[in-house]
Amino acid sequence: MKINKNYQNIEETYLFSEVAERVRKFMAQDGSASLIKMGIGDVTRPLCKSAVDALIKASEEMGTESGFHGYGPEQGYEFLRDTIADYYQETSGVKLFSDEIFVSDGAKSDLGNILDIFDQDNIVAVTDPVYPVYVDTNVMAGRKIVKLTATADNDFLPMPYPGLQADIIYLCSPNNPTGAAYDRTRLEQWVKFANANGSVILFDAAYESFISDPEVPRSIYEIEGARSCAIEFCSLSKTAGFTGTRCGYTIVPGGLVRDGIQLRKMWLRRQTTKFNGVAYPVQKAAAACLKDQGLAEIRENIAYYKENARIIADTFTELKWPFTGGVNSPYIWVRCPKSMKSWAFFDELLAKANVICTPGSGFGECGEGYVRFTSFNTRDNTIEAMRRIKELYSEG
Repeated sequence: MKINKNYQNIEETYLFSEVAERVRKFMAQDGSASLIKMGIGDVTRPLCKSAVDALIKASEEMGTESGFHGYGPEQGYEFLRDTIADYYQETSGVKLFSDEIFVSDGAKSDLGNILDIFDQDNIVAVTDPVYPVYVDTNVMAGRKIVKLTATADNDFLPMPYPGLQADIIYLCSPNNPTGAAYDRTRLEQWVKFANANGSVILFDAAYESFISDPEVPRSIYEIEGARSCAIEFCSLSKTAGFTGTRCGYTIVPGGLVRDGIQLRKMWLRRQTTKFNGVAYPVQKAAAACLKDQGLAEIRENIAYYKENARIIADTFTELKWPFTGGVNSPYIWVRCPKSMKSWAFFDELLAKANVICTPGSGFGECGEGYVRFTSFNTRDNTIEAMRRIKELYSEG
């Protein structure tokens, strides 16, 4: 018996586990501290009424002979896939076919699982800083990884360059962790590159609902040619507060073909083999969120978080700390004051202000010297956290 020794090439501790461990040790020393968590991207607003009503109704159905549902279709119930297609048509003007939509328990799972349909010898390109799952899942499989530098000099939005070799390209827009978002012109360049080189773009659109700039596409399929080179991943975790309810979806267009094989059929075969689908009540709740009344309700929550982001951004503007994000994204990526290292600033902020952020170095080498704040806490906590930071770091 041999183990997969590629696991020895990844950090033993996941970034957010390390954050939690440092917080635990701090609380063991000072259990009276009033902590405000602005690091992990978990939501605080409750599920909208439409989702709760749908969950209750569907759960009651499951308790009747006529309404009971056992194994559902691995690709997702048709009512939800049709609703997702309608949502894309309304928000992005994108036409999707039902059989291109695959319902899952979240974007994170699919972003890792999609690698099952690709050969180990593919070269993978990721931005740096980067959401750790993109890197770790490929290191686990033994793939070669090329890192695309994302810095303030390129607006944290790296572009293809002459000589770049990449078979699989991860793009996240709006980006986690930097909050930067690709505009239409920049995405067009990536789509052209992928089609010219036979690459596949894995496009993480988990934060599309936070986009307000009309020049920033909410779906990569708004770009001509994307249907022949891109797979899109999305989630209701931030859009509808489903971090604990778990529902997302992946789109694999029928026109995406490599080596004469339709990748949609490969993904369908993978899912029918390894995945048993998302619970019926959860899919009913998801569908309710993406219809008229539900959309109005979840957009209220999104507006709430966007106002939190504005409050955070205004604070860093006042402190004159360079930052990005906070406009089309729930994340604010800020340079540490006094040229501090990421973990040093994390520890100082935790100890002196009792505020938790996420160290940028945990997202890659280019993240050193930065930290990420999220807008997903309550309004009162967001205001209080910013008050503490201004009190600690304001000059004079």
